[in-house]
Amino acid sequence: MTANSAPHSQGVTLKRALGIPALIIFGLAYMVPLTVFTTYGQVTSITEGHLPAAYLITLVAMLLTACSYAVLVREIPRAGSAYTYARKAFGGHVGFLTGWTLMLDYLFLPLINYLLIGIYLNAQFTAVPIWVFTLASILIVTALNIVGISIVKNANLFLVGVQLVFVAVFLVVAVVYAANNPGASLLQPLYDTGMSIPALASGAAVIALSFLGFDAISTLSEEAKDARRTVPRAILITTVLGGLIFTAVAYAGHIIQPAWQDMADPDAAAVEIMRIAAGQWLEIFFLVAYIAGCVAAAMASQVSVSRILYAMGRDGVLPKRLFGAFSERFRTPIGATIFVAVVSLLALVVDLATIASLISFGALAAFSLVNLSVVKFFLFDRKERGGKAVLVYGVLPILGFAMTVWLWTSLSGLALVVGLSWFAIGLVYLAFLTRGFRRQPPEIDFEAENAALDAEHAMTTRAPIA
Repeated sequence: MTANSAPHSQGVTLKRALGIPALIIFGLAYMVPLTVFTTYGQVTSITEGHLPAAYLITLVAMLLTACSYAVLVREIPRAGSAYTYARKAFGGHVGFLTGWTLMLDYLFLPLINYLLIGIYLNAQFTAVPIWVFTLASILIVTALNIVGISIVKNANLFLVGVQLVFVAVFLVVAVVYAANNPGASLLQPLYDTGMSIPALASGAAVIALSFLGFDAISTLSEEAKDARRTVPRAILITTVLGGLIFTAVAYAGHIIQPAWQDMADPDAAAVEIMRIAAGQWLEIFFLVAYIAGCVAAAMASQVSVSRILYAMGRDGVLPKRLFGAFSERFRTPIGATIFVAVVSLLALVVDLATIASLISFGALAAFSLVNLSVVKFFLFDRKERGGKAVLVYGVLPILGFAMTVWLWTSLSGLALVVGLSWFAIGLVYLAFLTRGFRRQPPEIDFEAENAALDAEHAMTTRAPIA
C-alpha cells in the first residue's frame, strides 16, 4: 500500500464509548502530570523562587483559552485543532500559518522528551554522557514507530495512574518534611514583596508547554458519548485538574527546597528535591515514573506529528516524495517518522530552556488565534447577539487573547527571534504554494487520514499509526 492508496473511508464509524472520565484520563495522559518537572529548575530560576505563582497565572490564561476550544468544538467537531478553527474563521491562508506556527510544538515535543530522558538518566548514572541516553532513546522509539506497535487498551490509565500515585506520595512527603522543618515559609512560593511581575510573566510563558494536550481531547469527538456536551466539559475539567496538580507539585517542591539559588543542576532539579525530601527510595520512584512518562510521551508525540506531516504530504501541502512516503510492510509513514527523528537529533546540541521556550512560542501563538477565532466565527460570521453571547463569544476570548499575547511576548529574546523566523519561513512558503497568495492553499484533510487508518485497523492485524 502506498501513500496514494489509502483505503476508502466510507462506512467507517467509531464506537461512541468514551464518557467524561475517560476523556479526562486521555487529556491528563497527553499533558503528563509529572511534566511540571520538565522545566522546574529553569522556571524556578526565572521567577526567583515563585514557580507556583507562575503556574496560577498560566492556568488562568489556559482556562480562558480552554473555554474558546470548548465553544468551538461544539460547532466544529473536526480534527485539526487550532489549524481547523483558524481556517474556518479567517480562511485558508491564516489557517495555514496557524498550523505552521503550531508545528513548532509538534516537531519539538518528541525532542524535549528525548532530551529529558538523557538529563535524568545521566543524573542517576553520571558515568554515561547525556547524549548516549538521548541518542539511544531516539533510535529505539523511532524504530518502534516505524515497525508499528500495539498499544494496550488501558495504557493511558496505567501511565496516568503511576504518575498520580507518585504525585500523592510526593505531596505527603512534602507535608511531613514541612512539619519536621517548620522554618520553611509557606507563603513565599506564592507571594512576597520582592516578586517581579516581568519575571513571573517570563516564567509563566515558558510553562505554557505544561498545558499542551488539553485541546487533544477535541480529536476524540467521534468516539465520545454525546460529544457536544462531554468533550467541552472534559476540556475544561482537564485544564483545571492539570493546573492544580502542577501548582501543588511546584509548591511542594519549593517547600522542600526553598533555597532555589543553591540548585546544583537546574535541568535535573527534581532529583535533588527527591533526595532532600526522603532519600534514595523517592529518587528512584520518581526516576521510574518520570522516565516512563517521557518514553510514553515521546512515542505518542512522534506518532502524532508523523501522522500530521504524512497528511500534509499526502494533500500536497508538503513535498509528497518525502512526507507522503508510506511503508507497505509496516503500514506506517516512514518518511515523516524518519524526518521527525532527524529533527529530534537537535536534542544532542540544544539546551532545555531554549526548546521549552520555542514549544511555548508555538502554543501561545496558536492559542491566541483560537481565541480570536471565537470572536470572528460567532460574533461576526454567525452574528450572535445578546448578553450571554457577548460574554462567552466576546469578553472571555478577548481576555484569553490578551493573556496569551502577554505571555507570548514575555518569552526570551532568542525564542521570539527563532519563532518569528519560523513564521517568516512559513509565510514565504505559503506565498510559493499559493502563487503569491492568489489562490487558496491545499486543505489538510485530517478526517480522511483518521478514517483511512481506522479502516486499515479493521482490515488487518497490523497495528495502525495511532
